[in-house]
Amino acid sequence: MNNSRHRGTWVYTGVMVVILGLTLLQPAWAQDELGNMVFFKGGYVHMFGNRANEIFTDTQNALGQGNNPGDYGWYVGAGLDLILSKDAWGAMSKTWAVGEIGLQFNRLVSKTVTSAVPTLSAVAGVPLGGGTTPAQTQLTMVTINVAPKLKFMEGSRFRPWIIPIGLDIHVISPPSNQTQYLDVGVQFGAGFEYQLWKAFKLGADARYHLTANMTNTTNNYFQAGPYVGISF
Repeated sequence: MNNSRHRGTWVYTGVMVVILGLTLLQPAWAQDELGNMVFFKGGYVHMFGNRANEIFTDTQNALGQGNNPGDYGWYVGAGLDLILSKDAWGAMSKTWAVGEIGLQFNRLVSKTVTSAVPTLSAVAGVPLGGGTTPAQTQLTMVTINVAPKLKFMEGSRFRPWIIPIGLDIHVISPPSNQTQYLDVGVQFGAGFEYQLWKAFKLGADARYHLTANMTNTTNNYFQAGPYVGISF
C-alpha cells in the first residue's frame, strides 16, 4: 500500500516539474481567445475512512474470509469548462471565471471476501447459485460536480487556477448497511495548466471532497493527478 501511495506522489510531482520547466523555457504568449475546454483526467485518490466490516463490502468477516478496508486507489474522469466572464465580472483583470461540470469514477483497492447476498441467503435457508464462495467485492464511487473556477494570468501559457467551493453529488458502491448509496458534499481545489500547442493543454490539480456522509459511511476523500484539455 505504501509503495502505491509513493508511486502516485512521484507521478504527480513529475508532472508538476515538467510543466514548470516548460514554463521557464518558454516566453509568455497570447493565448487563443478560447474560454471553453473539454478535459480528461486521472490520478490518485485517498479516502479518509474505509468500508471495512460492513454487510455488503465483506459481510463483516462473517466466515473468516477477511475484511475489505481499501482507502486508496485511482480515478478517471472528464469534464467541461464553460467560460462565464473573462474579467471575473469586472472584479479582476486577466482572470477568467469558468464553470466546471465534471464526472469522475473512483476505484479503490478491493479484496476477495465473502459475498454478502449468497451468504445471507444461505443463512436464511434460500441458497443462491455460487454459494458462499469468496469473490472480489469492488469498492467504487462516482462523483458528479458543478463548480466555479477562477483561472489567472490571461495571456500566459502557464495558468494557475482555484476552485473556491463547488457542489458534489456522490454514488457509493456497494451500498451502506442501510442500503443507502447517495451522498452530497462540497469540494475545494487548485491546479494549473500549460498550453502545449494551439488548443491542446496539459495540467495537474489536487482537490479535497468534504461530504455530508448521508450514507452513514465516511465518504470524504483527496485526489491528485494530471489532465489533458482541448479548448473550443
